[in-house]
Amino acid sequence: MSSPPQTPPAAPAKVPDLSSLRAELDRLDDTLHNTLMRRAQVVKQVAALRVKGPVPLRPGREAAIIRRLLARHDGGLPAFGIVRIWRELLGTTTAQQHPLVVSVCEAGGDPAYLALAREHFGALTPMRPHRSPAEAMDEVHAGRATVAVLPMPEEGEAPSDAWWTALLHPGPRLHVVARLPFWAPRPEGTPAVQGLVVSAAAPDPSGQDRSLLGLELADADRTRLSIGMAGAGFRAGPVIMRQGVDGSAASALAEVEGFVGDDDPRLAALRGMGCQPRVLGAYAVPVGGDA
Repeated sequence: MSSPPQTPPAAPAKVPDLSSLRAELDRLDDTLHNTLMRRAQVVKQVAALRVKGPVPLRPGREAAIIRRLLARHDGGLPAFGIVRIWRELLGTTTAQQHPLVVSVCEAGGDPAYLALAREHFGALTPMRPHRSPAEAMDEVHAGRATVAVLPMPEEGEAPSDAWWTALLHPGPRLHVVARLPFWAPRPEGTPAVQGLVVSAAAPDPSGQDRSLLGLELADADRTRLSIGMAGAGFRAGPVIMRQGVDGSAASALAEVEGFVGDDDPRLAALRGMGCQPRVLGAYAVPVGGDA
């Protein structure tokens, strides 16, 4: 009986050399560049369809885009690289539709706030530093800046630092629209400060949000306020309370779960208990990832 024919051994897989790998990277770069140019064309088309109005700032949609990309991300590229690439891209395409200028309050002269703003809005986005929250907010009121980056409110801060109380007053309205940083935990060397972004444009929902309510109260009874907010249907987080100068009135800043609009029926329940609530804005909950 004859032996079956022998299968010739498979040829060893050809290991790509350095020049072919670099050529492949060049082709990929060209593909990425073509995609970015096409994306810019679509952004231009979107801008042409927009009704003339406020600056095309959509921090909620931007947050939703980054969350969606992170959910599908895989491979060796660190997730924070996706955040950084798209933050630069989103800042650039916003500026493509309307000049983007950021006013920054450097609380106590701390340059970390300016670095925080650049991380979010883009390394080459025009930035205007100011020493006080009022100066930074005035830039937005006057239309000389698109947004202002302000320090996170704190319990017991000086009246001049409690910038959120100005949002309680009638007049041209500013809204909280984002919280910085959007990416956490923080890699070594990145700004350690936190801040809120305010704009004349209203916030938009991202699908996972927190809202800020300002409340004018008859007194600074924290327990009564907590019970009242729960009774109205709000799931409250941190609350900052400020006693009025004469001791007869108070104001509070409350963070609540979800996206709250001016027409939210729960606000009426707060009015029924003697509060005067005002929606100060909302922000997308920051995401976490590898540091």
